[in-house]
Amino acid sequence: MDDCCQIAESELASLHCPLCHQKGKRVQLITLKALLTPSALQSLDPQLSYAFCSNANCTVVYYCDQQTFDKDDVKVPVFQKDGAMGVPVCYCFGWTRERLMEAIRENQNPVQYISEQVQADRCGCEVNNPQGSCCLGNVTTFVRSIDA
Repeated sequence: MDDCCQIAESELASLHCPLCHQKGKRVQLITLKALLTPSALQSLDPQLSYAFCSNANCTVVYYCDQQTFDKDDVKVPVFQKDGAMGVPVCYCFGWTRERLMEAIRENQNPVQYISEQVQADRCGCEVNNPQGSCCLGNVTTFVRSIDA
């Protein structure tokens, strides 16, 4: 499996979300195939390139010039778009906001744990994380917000 925490140069190209006009990041087709609901997957055009919209105030998750997929089209809650405590921040290893807060209260270091798992090539962010890339940035940002 490719290192999911490394973004290929070709994946850095961005598009603008047709709903909120925020710049998004391209995602691999495997991400959409893994995370779209069966009904949404039926309308996926594998010949198109899709991007991920991280804007919390936008309902669009994936988009291209011809098509959009909203939060309801994704099998899992999307961290960037759902503020609930039970929503995963790290999809591969099951770290929710709630679990991260608990670990910090118990003086554990979830960022180090997740980093070790990534280095051991155990993550599968491209098929588990709706953003299609490594969650460590999200985890680190969330943990810092707890400490603040």
